[in-house]
Amino acid sequence: MKDEQGSLRRHLLDLLRGGGAHVDFNAAIARIPPKLRGARPPGVPHTPWRLLEHMRIAQWDILEFSRNPRHVSPDFPGGYWPKGDAPSDAGAWTQSVKSFRRDLKEMEALVGSPSSDLYARIPHGDGQTLLREALLVADHNAYHLGELVVVRRLLGAWPEG
Repeated sequence: MKDEQGSLRRHLLDLLRGGGAHVDFNAAIARIPPKLRGARPPGVPHTPWRLLEHMRIAQWDILEFSRNPRHVSPDFPGGYWPKGDAPSDAGAWTQSVKSFRRDLKEMEALVGSPSSDLYARIPHGDGQTLLREALLVADHNAYHLGELVVVRRLLGAWPEG
């Protein structure tokens, strides 16, 4: 069967992977010194850790909603943010990064599969489609990656160039 949505899939995958007009995930988190992962610049409500964890939780929730009819989303808005400003240790940071990357790859696989109808309503939703959920992940990630770059600049932890 010919994939009628193939061109749209390729555009969505490019958008999910980042780059183009936005910084990608790997560049945004590269070489953040451990001592700054929980640092909050004056007048800014977020630390690098809070932004990373928020993106991870939200992306995981959207992915699971898209594929699992039994998924229960966290309470909004509190369930989408970590409790503290800093990771408990270096392992927590590493695990969050690993989980974010894994879930992004799984969303890409879902969107990239010719057997996924991007326009079909998600049966357990209230009108959402996989297309809408993929755009939501890409938009949400781009927004918070931009915030992360600003936080890093304010902390003096963004490579100039």
